[in-house]
Amino acid sequence: MNRIPATAKALCAGFVVTILQIVVAIFFLAPEGPFEYRYRTLVQHDSHWFANIVDRGYQTIVPPISHKMMEVSNTGFFPAYPALAWILHRALDLDAEDALLITAQLAAWGFWSYFFLFGERWNLPFSWQFLGTLAILSHPAAFFLVAGYSESLFLMALIGFLYWSAAETRRARVLAAIHGIVMSATRIVGLPCALAPLIKKIWELDAASLRDVRNWLPNYGRAILLSATAMLGGLGFFVYCQFCWGHWDIYMLTQRFGWDIQPDYLAIFKPSSYHWLLPDLANPTEMSQMAMTLGGLVLLGMFAAEFFFPRQRPTNRSVRIVFYFVAFVLYFLSVSGVACVNMESMLRYEFCLHPLIVLALLHYLHNLPFRSWLGRATAVTAIALIGAAGLGLESWYIWNFTRGNWVA
Repeated sequence: MNRIPATAKALCAGFVVTILQIVVAIFFLAPEGPFEYRYRTLVQHDSHWFANIVDRGYQTIVPPISHKMMEVSNTGFFPAYPALAWILHRALDLDAEDALLITAQLAAWGFWSYFFLFGERWNLPFSWQFLGTLAILSHPAAFFLVAGYSESLFLMALIGFLYWSAAETRRARVLAAIHGIVMSATRIVGLPCALAPLIKKIWELDAASLRDVRNWLPNYGRAILLSATAMLGGLGFFVYCQFCWGHWDIYMLTQRFGWDIQPDYLAIFKPSSYHWLLPDLANPTEMSQMAMTLGGLVLLGMFAAEFFFPRQRPTNRSVRIVFYFVAFVLYFLSVSGVACVNMESMLRYEFCLHPLIVLALLHYLHNLPFRSWLGRATAVTAIALIGAAGLGLESWYIWNFTRGNWVA
C-alpha cells in the first residue's frame, strides 16, 4: 500500500480543521439568516478598517486625526493582509468583506497545515497531534483564525517561516524568506521575530563563538541574510510611508493619535500590570487582563521546566529555542503596546503566542521520557478538561462577536 505523503496529510488535516472552525462559527453560533448574512457576521470591528484599506488604499492627514476615523486616517494597520485581499477583490470581483474572509481562511488553512507538518517532522503520534489541535482550538480567541482579522495570515507566515528556516536546502531558505517577508508585512512584531534563525544559530554554536569575530560570516552569514530578508516586508512599508507622507513612522503616529497607544516597555516588570481577579465573562477588558496574566505564567512555567527543574532534561532543545524566543517577543511587545489601555485586546494578541507554546510543549513532552503511564494519562486528562472549558468559553465569544459585540 502506498503511503500518503506527509505534505498531503498535513494539507488535508489542515483543511478539515479550518472547515470545522468555519462551520461551527457560521451554522451553530452566528445569528439566524441566509448563508451570506451568516458568513458576513465574521466581519466585525477591525475588519471594517481592513475593508476600507482594500477599497480606498491607505489615506491619512499629517499628523493623523486624533480619534478613530477610517475615512481620514486608516494607516494604523500593516499592509500584507489588505494587500492580499485586494488581489482577490480585483481578480475575482469580490466584495472587500468577502475577499478579507477568504484570505483569512486560506491563511488559516496554511497555518493548520504547517502545524501538522511540524507534527510529521517530529514524528508525533496522531494522538499527540490531535491533543495539540484541541489545545489550540480551545483558546477563547481561536475563532479569529477564520474571522476578518490578520491573525491567521500572521500565524501562517510565522509558523511557515520557522518551519522552512529550520531546513538547510536552498529551496527551504527561499520559502523561509518569502514567509518572513509576509510575516513582517502583516504585523510590526514580525520584524523582531525575523531574528529567530539567528538566535537559533547562536544557541547551536554557543555564546563563545560570538567572540570569534573573524568567523562571524561563515558561522552566522546565512542566518543574518535570512533574517534581514525576512524584515523587508515591514521595512518596505516604512519606506512607502516615508515616500507618501514624509513620515516613515506614520503607522506608530496613527496608533498614538487614534488609539492612544503609548508603549510601555517596562510593563511586564511591573506588578500592577498583572491582574488576579476572577474575570467577568461579559467584560472583554477583564478577560484580556486575565489572558495577559495567564500567558505570563505559562511562559514562566515553560522556561522553568526547560532550563531549571528537570534532572533529566529532554534533548533537541535547539529546536524549541526559536519557539521560546518568538513567544517571548510576541508577549513582551503585545503587553508593552496595550498596557496603556488596560490590556485591551490582549486576549487576541495572546492567542498569537499560544500555538508556539503548544508546539514547543508537544516537542518537549515527546522528548521527555515518562516513567509511568500515569504521567501520560495526567497530561491527556488535563488537556481534555482545559480544552472542554476553553471551547465552551470560545463559543460564548463567537456568539457575541457575530452579533457585533466587542470581544478582543
